[in-house]
Amino acid sequence: MHETTMNDVLDDDEARVLRAQRIIDAVAAIPRGRVASYSAIAARAGYPGRARLIGRVLGDAPNRPDLPWHRVLRADGKIGIPAGTRGYREQCRRLKAEGVVVKDGRVPMSAFGLDHDLDRAIWGLPVRGISGR
Repeated sequence: MHETTMNDVLDDDEARVLRAQRIIDAVAAIPRGRVASYSAIAARAGYPGRARLIGRVLGDAPNRPDLPWHRVLRADGKIGIPAGTRGYREQCRRLKAEGVVVKDGRVPMSAFGLDHDLDRAIWGLPVRGISGR
C-alpha cells in the first residue's frame, strides 16, 4: 500500500510554497528575546533533519525585513553568518536590542534558547526532580 505524501497531493511549486510558509511561520513564532537553532526550527516546521533548508528559505524570504530571522542561530549558539559581514553585525545588533547576550558571535542557548530551562534561567538553581532531591 502506498502512503500519500505532500508531493502526491501538491505539485512541486505548491509544495515549495507550503514548505516555505511553514518555516516562516515557525521563525515568526520565536518570541522577542529568545533564539532557536536552525535544526529546532526545521523540526517545529515539520522538517526534522533539514536545518540547511531553513537558511535557504530565510535567505529567499520576500518579507525578510519583517521576519525575526536574527533569532535563528546554529545549534551551538553561534551566528551562522560570517563574522565581520554586514549581516553578522546586523544580527548581533538586533539580538542585543532584544536583550539577548551575544559574546564573540555566540548566544548562550541555555539562557536564551526556546527550550531553555526556565527555573535555572530565573533562579539560577539546579533542576530538581519531583522528590526534591
